[in-house]
Amino acid sequence: MAVYAVCYDLRKSGQDYSGLYEAIKGYGNWMHYLDSTWFIKTNQTPQQIFDTLKPHIDDNDYLLIIEVKNNKQGWLPEEAWEWFRQAFQ
Repeated sequence: MAVYAVCYDLRKSGQDYSGLYEAIKGYGNWMHYLDSTWFIKTNQTPQQIFDTLKPHIDDNDYLLIIEVKNNKQGWLPEEAWEWFRQAFQ
């Protein structure tokens, strides 16, 4: 399994992106503390994740899926760091 950052720029205000959020949560093992970034742990490839999420965004939105390695630093709540510790075990 790998950990991926799912980052997006949803460019159409007022749109209902609940389908996107539910699709991301559908991966089961996720963490979300930054407005436009989620982290998921999955066996899927970035292309498979993209194929799952693309139907939930507009053509003028942006979406980036990138693998995260266990080399990180930042300022987040302790529960976020705990998620990372467990994700990389």
